[in-house]
Amino acid sequence: MDQQNFSLVSEFVLYGLSSSRHLQNIFFIFFSVTYVAIMLGNLLIVITVISDPCLHSSPMYFLLGNLSFLDMWLASFATPKMIRDFLSDQKLISFGGCMAQIFFLHFTGGAEMVLLVSMAYDRYVAICKPLHYMIMLSQKTCIRLVLVSWVIGFVHSISQVAFTVSLPYCGPNEVDSFFCDLPLVIKLACMDTYVLGILMISDSGLLSMSCFLLLVVSYTAIILTVRQHAAGGVSKALSTCSAHFTVVTLFFGPCIFIYVWPFSRFSVDKILSVFYTIFTPLLNPLIYTLRNEEMKTAMKKLWNRHVTFH
Repeated sequence: MDQQNFSLVSEFVLYGLSSSRHLQNIFFIFFSVTYVAIMLGNLLIVITVISDPCLHSSPMYFLLGNLSFLDMWLASFATPKMIRDFLSDQKLISFGGCMAQIFFLHFTGGAEMVLLVSMAYDRYVAICKPLHYMIMLSQKTCIRLVLVSWVIGFVHSISQVAFTVSLPYCGPNEVDSFFCDLPLVIKLACMDTYVLGILMISDSGLLSMSCFLLLVVSYTAIILTVRQHAAGGVSKALSTCSAHFTVVTLFFGPCIFIYVWPFSRFSVDKILSVFYTIFTPLLNPLIYTLRNEEMKTAMKKLWNRHVTFH
C-alpha cells in the first residue's frame, strides 16, 4: 500500500524519556549497558538450552529457550533507536519505521503472552499430573505450543497495523514516548478515532486479560494441588513455578495497565513502557538462572567445555 494515499505525514517526532541533556547522557550509558546485558543474558540461555541434550529435551527448558528468544526481539524493536536518540537533538522516525515498531511490539508481546500461558500449562501438568507429563507435553506438543504463540502474535499484530496504517495523518506528528505506541499514534489521525481506538486497544486488552486469567486459573490449580501433596519433588517444582509467576506479574502488570485503561494517560506510562520492553527481558534470565540449579549447572558445563576447547 502506498502510504501517501492515506497520510501526508512522512515522519513522527518522538519526545523520548527526557528533554534534559544531562539526563539523556546518563540514560545513554545506562540503557546501553542494560541492552547489552539483555542480549547476552538471553542469548546465553538459548545457547545453553540448545547445547545441553537434557535441557533441550525438557519441555520446560524448551519453552524457556523460546521465551528468551522472544525477549531479545522484544528488547530490540525500539531500544537501539532510543539509545541512538539520546545523542540526537531531534528524535525522528519515519512513517514506515513507526508502523514497524507497532507491528513488532504487538507481534513479540502477543507471542510472549501466549508462550507464558504455555509455560504455566507445563507447570500445571508437571505438578498436577506428573505421571502423564511426558505424554501430554511431548516434543511435538511443545513445538505446536510455540507455533501457536507465534501465529496468535502475528494475527494480533497484523490486525492492529492494518487499521493504523490506513488512518489519515495530516497534521500532528508528535508522540509523547520513546517509541510508537498504539494508543498514542492513533490519536494523531485527522479523524474521530475514539470508537476505532477502543476496538483496537480492546484487542490488546482482551489478549492481555484472557492470558492473565488463564494463568491465574493454572496457578490456582497448582496451589490447591501443592496443599494436598507436600512432597519434596512438588516443592522443587513449586520453586520453579514461583519464579515463573514473578516473570508473569512483571510482564502482565504494565501491559494490562496501559491497554485496559489506555485513555487515562499518566506520566507513569513511560516508566511502565520502559519496564515491560526493557527491564522484563533483563529480569527473565536473572530470575530463571539464579533460582534454577539445573540451568546454572548446564551453564557451568558449557563454560568448561568452551575453556577446555580453547
